[in-house]
Amino acid sequence: MKDATPQPTLLASYQPYPYRIGDVALTFRLDPRTTRVLSRIAFAPNPDRPGRHDLRLDGGGLTLIRAAIEGADIDVTADDTGLTIPAALLPDGPFTFEAEVEIAPETNTALEGLYMSGGMYCTQCEAEGFRRITFYPDRPDVMAPFTVRIESDMPVLLSNGNPGASGAGWAEWTDPWKKPAYLFALVAGDLVAVRDRFTTRSGREVALAIWVRKGDEGRCDYAMDSLKRSMSWDEEVYGREYDLDVFNIVAVDDFNMGAMENKGLNIFNSKLVLASPETATDADFERIESVIAHEYFHNWTGNRITCRDWFQLCLKEGLTVFRDQQFTSDMRSAAVKRIDDVLQLRARQFREDTGPLAHPVRPDSYVEINNFYTATVYEKGAEVIGMLKRLVGDEGYASALALYFDRHDGDAATIEDWLKVFEDATGRDLSQFKRWYTDAGTPRLHVSEAWSDGTYTLTFTQKTAPTPGQDQKPPRVIPIAVGLLNPNGDEVVPTTVLEMTETSQSFRFEGLAARPVPSILRGFSAPVMLERKTDQAERAFLLAHDTDPFNKWEAGRALAKDVLTGMIAEGRAPSTRLVEAMGAVLRDETLDPAFRALCLWLPGEDDLAQALADAGRVPDPAAIHAGREALARAIAEANAAALSAAYDALASSAPFSPDAGPAGRRALRLTCLAFLNRIDGGDRAAALFAGADNMTESAGALAALLDAGRGEAAIAAFHDRWQGNRLVIDEWFMLQMLHGNPARAPETARKLAAHPDFDWKNPNRFRALLGGLAANHAGFHDASGAGYRFYADWLLRLDPVNPQTTARMTTAFETWARYDADRQALIRAELERIAGQPGLSRNTGEMVGRILGAGAA
Repeated sequence: MKDATPQPTLLASYQPYPYRIGDVALTFRLDPRTTRVLSRIAFAPNPDRPGRHDLRLDGGGLTLIRAAIEGADIDVTADDTGLTIPAALLPDGPFTFEAEVEIAPETNTALEGLYMSGGMYCTQCEAEGFRRITFYPDRPDVMAPFTVRIESDMPVLLSNGNPGASGAGWAEWTDPWKKPAYLFALVAGDLVAVRDRFTTRSGREVALAIWVRKGDEGRCDYAMDSLKRSMSWDEEVYGREYDLDVFNIVAVDDFNMGAMENKGLNIFNSKLVLASPETATDADFERIESVIAHEYFHNWTGNRITCRDWFQLCLKEGLTVFRDQQFTSDMRSAAVKRIDDVLQLRARQFREDTGPLAHPVRPDSYVEINNFYTATVYEKGAEVIGMLKRLVGDEGYASALALYFDRHDGDAATIEDWLKVFEDATGRDLSQFKRWYTDAGTPRLHVSEAWSDGTYTLTFTQKTAPTPGQDQKPPRVIPIAVGLLNPNGDEVVPTTVLEMTETSQSFRFEGLAARPVPSILRGFSAPVMLERKTDQAERAFLLAHDTDPFNKWEAGRALAKDVLTGMIAEGRAPSTRLVEAMGAVLRDETLDPAFRALCLWLPGEDDLAQALADAGRVPDPAAIHAGREALARAIAEANAAALSAAYDALASSAPFSPDAGPAGRRALRLTCLAFLNRIDGGDRAAALFAGADNMTESAGALAALLDAGRGEAAIAAFHDRWQGNRLVIDEWFMLQMLHGNPARAPETARKLAAHPDFDWKNPNRFRALLGGLAANHAGFHDASGAGYRFYADWLLRLDPVNPQTTARMTTAFETWARYDADRQALIRAELERIAGQPGLSRNTGEMVGRILGAGAA
């Protein structure tokens, strides 16, 4: 018999917790199977909730040994989700609640709460993992200082805050700052530390340490350097100084997320800490830099100021993503970073926003909060803050942020609090702007233009399609950055931000000598879909002359997408104009190599499938793959000499550096290799693989060999060399799925799933194989349905073990309604098979139900 349908939690039902907490004291007596957790919590009635109330404490998977009020044992029984102590058993005023519970970290495969990873104890409490540790009001608006005692024979015992007394087999930690339970952290294990120090601008010394397993300490230097640069940047740009005596990072192999910002004790997926030139790619180095910064920046935007409830998740995540994007832009190329961010937004969030999983940046209901750690909350949340900054200007933004930190330090805040500081700091009315937080969907911005007697007029019309639960979409505030170019390529109107507030609105530019060519939505000034009739000649013109780097890249990408959709859907030949334009970009040495690499990369297959669907065509994954390969070959053949010259010129004998300059040159060289690979049969790739002294080139060469169909020997050699390195072997699995022959992708996946190194309970390894299959567009969507069946089989296997990872990976099916009837039927059958599984987790059940809703019509 199935459980009753889980009831949603509603934003409108929020009420403050009826009690406040003075302090929390926890004692952990660690044991793999019988850990004892003793808690002592000081409660007092909350004046914001007058009257007498039961004490409701969250808890799950706990064995209650003892509970007491003011030292006197009470007879109380826990239910499936917690513990209720009747008001009649509670004093009228402040009181102390004590509990002793038993948990089994060794069998906690969900990786939430306290669990074990390779013999090490560690925690993950966001969003609602603390309730798996002890009975507690596990909600972000309940904040308190924590004192923790850990008793264990492990040599390293860590928790939040500053270290206190310690001795043989025990250690104490005190966190003086109020925090919600989701920021609690504990680590105990046989670890070694890479240490450094940082002096804050006020002169306080902070001890820094990155804790890793023995043997991994040689791969922490870049993470430590990134941390120190993050600390300096936050002081210089936001005026935020670190506030504890120590800052610890721990690398963990088994982790559902990327990293976690626990106060003073950040816990990281080891993939986002460990790096050396031999074992990590340039993309790994940049990701480490970004995530180290992101989690550190949470110290103020997430920890010191947290969110009142989980509906406000975007308050901390959107703002912190925006801050880490700013940081990376300052550390590397701002133009390249902006393009990378938009590529991620379009690939993940636009797809989410136009399908059955669409939801507002601030949702108004949820069944399982872990399912709302989405691209909409993170990436679109960051875009909304970028728009706000664009509208109020740099000075207005700085004033508002200073007021935000001053007014809400120590608070659990809301989106209303956030917008109010901007209104108070700048005098603007942001009631309409708030729709970006409350309304789901991506606006489509249609553009028309007129020219008469030196006056050029742009008319914009915005429309947002209905999304689940939201049929009506009133107009939003949209900042539209526009520049105008003369027909000779000179810029006649520099970037101007037009503020659109109506459904349809016109803007005039007067006194022009000739009809200009517009450059619209510069810097991707708003997360919208721009619809404007144009031709290939204009796109080639903008690719050649636009002064805005983003729109220069955008013009080339739009041109490539237009050419590819014509080739795929209508059988057209590759465009000579595009092929020549690509060659011109390649040869333009005034452009940043990393930027040139981005301009040369063709749109991805999933992106092309969506473009075809938007045009009213049913995408054929096999035809998309063939068309993209044909265009890549045409570009390679027409530009062979330039590609070969660039590939040779970009070779370097200098020592490896992960900095932006050398990384950009490697990116362009590997892009040249990917094209040349189509016409040389993989010869250059084989030579590079044999001689590469860094993982960026080694993995790039291996990918090229797989693309060329001659990767078998290289795959074996790669595994022989790196079989002891868990992170590199993740890459080994992923590369075979991404770059293997799509026609054999399901077969390859089955073969790899039987490999002794496929540890399916490790999230990184599971994502490498199954995520790699889903990303192989033509392979996953093989007409036989074999990819769908394999994927669903493994989701069903993982769900009882790790429902959080399972639920997140169901999104591979979210675009199923755009394909042909046969594929839809195959996918529907797999989704219904998952949905009908007895005992399916509510995490996965909610996601599959929402995805199935796409075909409910």
